[in-house]
Amino acid sequence: MKGQLRKVGILGTGFVGSSTAYSLINQGICDELLLVDIKEEKSIGESLDLTHCMDFLPSKTKIWTGTASDMGHMEIIIITAGPPPKENQTRLDTLETSANIMNDTIPKIMASGFNGIFLIATNPVDIITYHVWKLSGLPRHQVIGTGTSIDSSRLKTYLSDILHVDVHSIQGYTMGEHGDSQFAVWSHLTIGGKPFLQILAENPEKYADIDLEQIIEAVKRVGFEILKRKGTTYYGIGNALAYFTKSIFNNGHRIIPTSCILDGEYAESNICTGVPAVISRSGIKEIIELKLSAEEQELFKTSNSVLRSYMASIGY
Repeated sequence: MKGQLRKVGILGTGFVGSSTAYSLINQGICDELLLVDIKEEKSIGESLDLTHCMDFLPSKTKIWTGTASDMGHMEIIIITAGPPPKENQTRLDTLETSANIMNDTIPKIMASGFNGIFLIATNPVDIITYHVWKLSGLPRHQVIGTGTSIDSSRLKTYLSDILHVDVHSIQGYTMGEHGDSQFAVWSHLTIGGKPFLQILAENPEKYADIDLEQIIEAVKRVGFEILKRKGTTYYGIGNALAYFTKSIFNNGHRIIPTSCILDGEYAESNICTGVPAVISRSGIKEIIELKLSAEEQELFKTSNSVLRSYMASIGY
């Protein structure tokens, strides 16, 4: 990406797309923001509402609306279009509808000359990221899914509350599917640089009530707890998308758990799944291969098997 202006397009202006737009302009991350939605009036309304924030912000963002065919000159296209899971569904149950949206829009975007970075949040995000990669024909480093970024943030937030340590002092990830088969990489989770499992072993009485399985189950289910109460989640993922976008534009080289298309990493290929990766101006700069424990390796394989079983339903 060589443009002087930081141009971002958002495909889908529902709760996630509009929350992402709000995060982007409040943080002054982009110079130009194009909003696209199948409901044109919705995108126009969001554009007007967001434009009226400018007097209260430290920097100005040009906001306008258009179609998928107008997105060719964007540097980053954020994809949020797709349905949230209904009650008693998982994210995987939204695959057919989300895939059909991509079938319709990605060819139009590519025909407009787009050669930037796709940043995808549409669920099931791992499979949709793979599908966008296949439809677009772009190199894999230019197609990024939000993966387990929000789940890893939730994990660190829970641990912050339990341990009474600032969340920024906790380093760790969940990996695999952004969904029910994800797992926490406890073997690499640190608190202020000290291995978390070592802290537990050295303080058995102090942390006797900590249940690792209970924590990861809470991480997996909290999205649905939010869904039951307010219909869907959007602030957390909206901020995560802004975080990715900022890291790309700033060439930040941040390591973020991301939906990555694997080609031999972790002995996996022809799949997109959540792993830590270095995010730079070119997209995915490097996939970080952690040395997983034997149990974690099995959990990773199981999670990827779940993803593959659903990928088959759309022809992969």
